[in-house]
Amino acid sequence: MSTEVIRGTLGIAAEYAVASELCRRGTYAQLTLGHQKKTDLLVFFETGDLARIEVKAKQGREWPNCRGIAGANTFIVFVDYEHREPGQRPDFFILNAKDWRRVLEKRVAEIKAKNPKKKITISDDNVSIFEDEIGRDGKPYRGMSIRPSDIANFREQWGKIANGTSAG
Repeated sequence: MSTEVIRGTLGIAAEYAVASELCRRGTYAQLTLGHQKKTDLLVFFETGDLARIEVKAKQGREWPNCRGIAGANTFIVFVDYEHREPGQRPDFFILNAKDWRRVLEKRVAEIKAKNPKKKITISDDNVSIFEDEIGRDGKPYRGMSIRPSDIANFREQWGKIANGTSAG
């Protein structure tokens, strides 16, 4: 029996999984309803501060078309269900905006090292833009595929959120 899950359903499962992990650690997290731009979860701190979390889920080798996060009190959590049965816990990778920017810069450098003529920039809001790859909409491709090896150092770093350490 296949454990492949429909992409939208997998995303919802990941959002609940992240909220559950945070709540288990004493940090209140609430899912947003609808399609809030770059906000899947809101985290409320006793101080009255608020954090936004974008959640990305995958079952395959990489997370495709990641556009990331920018700004203070923002996080992106990558949830990896690859090779997991329904009862197994996924891997979680937690990045703040500065972490995300460093990952993008490293990925862009790797791509340019293999193809020096490639025109890739990173926008002020931490989105990679492939200037020489035009999409069906007539605009440059935006987003970056991320592999678990790209973010391995950020595995299980829940303290970043719980402690509100999101220099952005």
